[in-house]
Amino acid sequence: MTSVEGLIRELRGTLDDAGLGGSFLVRDLHSGDEIGIEPDLEFPVASLVKIPLALATLERIRRGELDGATRLLVGPGGVTSPGPAGLSRFRHPAEIAVDDLLHLSMTVSDNAATDALFTLTPPAEVAAILHELGVRGITVRHTMRDLAETLAELLPREDVHLAHALAIEAGTTGRGHRIPQLDVTLANSGSARAFLDLLQALWTPSKIGADVAERVRGLMGDNMLRHRLAPDLSSDASRWSSKTGTLLNLRHEVGVVEHADGRVFGVAALTESRVPAMHQPGAEALMGQVARALRDRLRAM
Repeated sequence: MTSVEGLIRELRGTLDDAGLGGSFLVRDLHSGDEIGIEPDLEFPVASLVKIPLALATLERIRRGELDGATRLLVGPGGVTSPGPAGLSRFRHPAEIAVDDLLHLSMTVSDNAATDALFTLTPPAEVAAILHELGVRGITVRHTMRDLAETLAELLPREDVHLAHALAIEAGTTGRGHRIPQLDVTLANSGSARAFLDLLQALWTPSKIGADVAERVRGLMGDNMLRHRLAPDLSSDASRWSSKTGTLLNLRHEVGVVEHADGRVFGVAALTESRVPAMHQPGAEALMGQVARALRDRLRAM
């Protein structure tokens, strides 16, 4: 059997050949054993921030500060570009309960629903609640609307590759970037390790209340975006619960696979592509293959 070091070296080479760089971490949530590739590298997290927002919202409901049945009037998202779903594509205002906004935010990654939740619990308050609950390493600075204001949203579809080329070429030292949404000092940010620590707190006893953790786990289990890691990690004998995040050349997914034999593994894959293209199914598939290879090795150890 190839050594762990040999496996990681091989997987790094495969990712590099495909024009992908990034950070992977797989952890046995019961034993704490883990295996990864650059697990402490910090990234802008895009829609992964919806997990901390859901946690903070549900914690405030538990405290009695919010009511899940409260209805909010949400304006039309006004999005016409391909991709976004839910309220983001609505043409007319709609009244939606807080509980249902959580469902839309987490299961179809609806940005309009997410920003409605951010009006109740702004980024600074989400960050404060994470700190109170002992969750470290995830920085929440802005809403989803700020993410949408990129060059990719302004260009015609046939020129979107130019925005991806800029995203690839405009990075600076220290994980900075000329595109603010890709600068880890300005964007919502975190590492694979930080998100696995959050998943550990949601799937095992922690400062997070049991009812709150169970609800977040349920929302992640209902995630309908299953084209990245799910094909390699879900089966009739396992349950995959996750959240994806996408922005320009960034493709992320974090989640937990629960096996019928009782083994439970947290998985985080945060990647950036050097290929200036919006659609990269090969990159999506490779993310799952690398995550599965790491899970398989950890499971066999």
